[in-house]
Amino acid sequence: MDQPHDTAGAADPLAALRAATGELHERLDEGLPIGKPDASLDDYAAHLALLRAWLAPLHAWQAGYADGPQADARFDAGARLALIDADLAEPGMPASAGPGAPQRWPAAAGAAWRWGVAYVVEGSQLGGAVLYGRLHERLAPHPLRYLRGDAAGPGPRWRAFMQALREHVRTPGEIADARAGACAAFERILALREGGVADA
Repeated sequence: MDQPHDTAGAADPLAALRAATGELHERLDEGLPIGKPDASLDDYAAHLALLRAWLAPLHAWQAGYADGPQADARFDAGARLALIDADLAEPGMPASAGPGAPQRWPAAAGAAWRWGVAYVVEGSQLGGAVLYGRLHERLAPHPLRYLRGDAAGPGPRWRAFMQALREHVRTPGEIADARAGACAAFERILALREGGVADA
C-alpha cells in the first residue's frame, strides 16, 4: 500500500532546478547579443531565429505526450512559436537564418524529466519581460510580441507553473529527473547558439 506523501520535509524542486541550471543559465545570458545595451533589430531577429530553432522541435516532441506538463494547456509552447513567427514576419524585420543543427529529444522521457524542460521554457519568458522593458522604445515601431507576451505579464503564468511543478515533482527521484531535463534544455539551446548538436 502506498504511504501518504510527507510534503513538510520534501525538497523544493524549484530550488533544486535553480541550483542545477545556474551556471548554464549564466552562460546563455552572457552570450546573447539581445542582452547588449545597444541591441538592434538585427540582434532581435537573430534571437528569435535561435529560439525558433530550439522551440519548434521541442514543441513537436512534447506533442507526443499527454501527461506531465503536457496535460496542462497553460504551458503549451505553441503560442510562443506563433508570436515568434509573427515577429519575424513584421514589415521591416531583418532576415535572419536560424541555426541549422538538428535538435533530437529523447523518444521516451518521463513526466518529471519533461517538467524540467518546461521549467526552462517557462522561465525564459521572465527574461523576455525584462528585455521588453529595455528594448520596446529602442526597437519601435516593432511590437516585440514575443518579448511582451501576455497582457498580464509573465508573473501569473510563472506562479501557476511553480505551483504545478511543486505538485507533480516531489520525490528525490522525480527531482533528479527534472534536474536532468532542465540541464538538457539549456544544453540544447547553448549547442544551437554555438553551432553544435546536443542530444540526450
